[in-house]
Amino acid sequence: MSRPARARIDLGALQHNFQRARAAAPASHVIAVIKANAYGHGVLPVAERLADADAFAVAGIDEALVLREAGHRKRTLLLAGIFQPDELSEAAARDLDLIVHDVWQVDALSAWQGKGRFDVWLKVDTGMHRLGIAPAELAAILAALRSLPCVKNVRLMTHLACADEPASDHAQAQLQQMQACCAGFEGEVCIANSAALLGWPDARRDWVRPGIMLYGSSPFVGGDASKDGLRPVMHLESRLIAVRDLAEGETIGYGAAFRAASPMRMGVVAMGYADGYPRCLAAGTPVLVDDKPASLAGRVSMDLVTVDLSAVPEARVGSLVRFWGAGLPADAIARAAGTISYELFTGVNARVPRQYEG
Repeated sequence: MSRPARARIDLGALQHNFQRARAAAPASHVIAVIKANAYGHGVLPVAERLADADAFAVAGIDEALVLREAGHRKRTLLLAGIFQPDELSEAAARDLDLIVHDVWQVDALSAWQGKGRFDVWLKVDTGMHRLGIAPAELAAILAALRSLPCVKNVRLMTHLACADEPASDHAQAQLQQMQACCAGFEGEVCIANSAALLGWPDARRDWVRPGIMLYGSSPFVGGDASKDGLRPVMHLESRLIAVRDLAEGETIGYGAAFRAASPMRMGVVAMGYADGYPRCLAAGTPVLVDDKPASLAGRVSMDLVTVDLSAVPEARVGSLVRFWGAGLPADAIARAAGTISYELFTGVNARVPRQYEG
């Protein structure tokens, strides 16, 4: 029998979440963000189920090639554009859209002598201060791009640093800056990520680009995905492989960090930090055992975790243990780990098989 750790991927929930994004901005084209192996969910099954998207977005050309080599011809954006000039020939051959965020990329396009033409998305830094050209440079760079024979169309885009805070002054200031940048611009505009799509109506322009919401997590700080109308897509699960009775005062695991305050039953589960379940999670972190509440007891180790079965006396070897998913939101586990669900999903190791359903 194979090791029982697995990540069940509910493609029906994925499609539901995509439709939620579509309904939130019915006049916009939708770019499904499927970078980082679709946030750890498996890029090819996800891309197939999201065939109704108007475009895909990936981090770089290597991720785009996975899609093209699998036969996906949909418009695909390189979110960081090219990383070096010699990628332009491959990007042209594969009909990829380029995000341009720096003058050196404009220079690379200007010097390129290859065949093909590009759709370009010019990224403006309205306050994220990560990637993007300064608003003061916009007119000159826009003119330079439009003068190049290898450029077909130019769209504008920006990224909001604090869209996950529904009352953020910073997000409002960025939106106002972007509105000023778009004044007189004849072309399409993209602003909204998941949080802006759901929480900032002024960000819903010609294109929107949902990411984390597709995978069933709330894009808002302290948010509740179910209240956002989203369903969990990844269910990280395993099974009990041992059950033991402990006497009062006995300890569990590395460092003897957990001590039984009274006689108790504990279970051992085939799951650990090498699977992507964070080592930093403390005793008391919730889990579900046969869909009933239980909690961690002792430290997370590389391949195993131990759980307190006191509230689940009927649990036996083979009982199902869920670490996030249905009934246990990944957002709650992320908060317990001091991180975000994005990191949980992308951190699930390749040795954990993905099982697709729905």
